[in-house]
Amino acid sequence: MGRIIIGFIIGLLLGGALTFFLFVGTPKTIKAPGAPIKAPDAGGPPPGTATVVLNQQFFDTILQTIFRDLNAPSFPVGLSENNLQRGENSTSFALQQGCDNQITLKPEGSGTTTSVRLEDGRIIAPLAFGGKATVPLVGCTDFNGWAQGNLELRFDEAQQNVYGQINVESVNLDGISPLVGPFITPIVQSTLNQRVNPIQILRGEQIALNLPIQAANGNLQARVKDVRSEIKENALNLYITYDFTGAKAQ
Repeated sequence: MGRIIIGFIIGLLLGGALTFFLFVGTPKTIKAPGAPIKAPDAGGPPPGTATVVLNQQFFDTILQTIFRDLNAPSFPVGLSENNLQRGENSTSFALQQGCDNQITLKPEGSGTTTSVRLEDGRIIAPLAFGGKATVPLVGCTDFNGWAQGNLELRFDEAQQNVYGQINVESVNLDGISPLVGPFITPIVQSTLNQRVNPIQILRGEQIALNLPIQAANGNLQARVKDVRSEIKENALNLYITYDFTGAKAQ
C-alpha cells in the first residue's frame, strides 16, 4: 500500500510539472536588439568620441521616482515562446483558477532593495518582488522574494539605440514549501527575463547630431557608429563614437 501511495504522489507531481511547462514553459530570455557593448580599446577612444557619464546617484534617483510617483512595475507571468507565437493570453489559465497571476517589483523586501549597482565592472540588479501564481495541484499561491540579475548593455547600429538586457541569475523565495518552490522559481525567472526586456536606455534621436551651421550654409550631421562602455569610480561611462558628415543647404 505504501508503494502505491508514493507512486500516486509522484504521478501527481509529474502531472503537475507537465501542466506547468505547458502553460508557462521553460525559462527563456528575450534578447535585446543589437550586439553586446564592449569595453573601450586600450589605446583610448578614437577621434569623434563623446562621453556620457551616468553615476550611481542617477540610477538611484530614477528608481526612487518610479516607485514614488508611478505604479510599481507589474508583469503577467510569461508563457513559453511557442505559446506566445500561437497568440495565447498569458493570464487566461490563471484567471480560470481565480488568480491574477502577476509579479510586482517592490522598492524593498526580503532584506533587499531594488536597485542598480555598479560593482566590479558589472551592472548588478537585485530585484525585490511579490506576486501570485497558479501552481498545479495547489492553486493560487502568494509568494515574495528577491532575484539577482545583471544588466548587459547592447547597441543596435541600425536603430541607433542603446538597450539594456536584464539576465536573472538566481531567484530566492521566502518561506515557500519545497514542493511549491520548484514551480514558482522558473515562473519568476521566465517572467522577468521575458517581460522586462529589452530596456531602452538611449534612443537614436537622443544621441544623434544634426546641427545647422548658417555661416557655412549647411548642416553638420553625425551618426553613431560605435558605443563602448566601462564602469569606473561608481559611474557608467558610455563612449559614443560618431561618423561626421556635412550636408550643404539646397
